[in-house]
Amino acid sequence: MKVLDLLEEIIEVCDTASGVPLTNKIMVDKAELLEIVDDIRKAMPEEIQQAQFIRTERDRILNEAKEEYDRIIRDAEQRADILVEQNEITTRAKAHAKEVTEQVESNVKHLKLSTYDYVDKVLFDFQGKVDQLQHAYLGEMYTNIQNTFEEIGESLSDNRDEIKKLAYKLQVDE
Repeated sequence: MKVLDLLEEIIEVCDTASGVPLTNKIMVDKAELLEIVDDIRKAMPEEIQQAQFIRTERDRILNEAKEEYDRIIRDAEQRADILVEQNEITTRAKAHAKEVTEQVESNVKHLKLSTYDYVDKVLFDFQGKVDQLQHAYLGEMYTNIQNTFEEIGESLSDNRDEIKKLAYKLQVDE
């Protein structure tokens, strides 16, 4: 898988990087590391890109519902104003406007709830996929990084022991 290969490349860059004396730090080429990170972003599964699309689509649906709600309310108010001007049907106009408003509010509420249910389902599915990706990629990556750091620690410890032996030998030989 391309992402794992790129992560291995990062580990290789770290393993082959020059060390900073007397520290546990290394020097790496920033441009090379950023290029690898950019390649990882490009290789990420399509589900991550779909999450952005879902969020955008959710916002678009909610905005359309609000615009439709506002338009229907404006239409209802205009119709009500016209009816109020006609004295004989003022009472019916008020009742009708109230019905329309209640119907619109009910429809908008239903639309919002349906949208929330849909978005929740999509996000739940995506969350499951992200969990799968996390277990698939991060578990192995963490193990590899941990092993690398343990190897570095052992090597440093061995080097320190060697230096101590040389220092002791130098003192004894004097």
